[in-house]
Amino acid sequence: MRRMTELAKVALVAMAAAGAIAATATAAHADTACNRYGECWHVRDRYTNYPPNLGVVFYDDAWAAAHRHGHWRWRRDRDDDHGYWSHGHWHPFDQR
Repeated sequence: MRRMTELAKVALVAMAAAGAIAATATAAHADTACNRYGECWHVRDRYTNYPPNLGVVFYDDAWAAAHRHGHWRWRRDRDDDHGYWSHGHWHPFDQR
């Protein structure tokens, strides 16, 4: 009976740990957007209305940290990220 109680405790701890991991794990949320011209900026959301010819791709924090240098041009973060960088200029999304 004592052995059963110990196994139940171990199982309970394992389930609690798995639940904690599942609760803190979220879908990969990109926080960096880069266009085909190598301009990158931080975003809060993955907008779907970027111009198709801009070729925007999203990356996570690890990618951004590994690519801070090189041919990437990091643009100033915007308080309102409802837009995109292109050729050094900020273009807000149409607010219609």
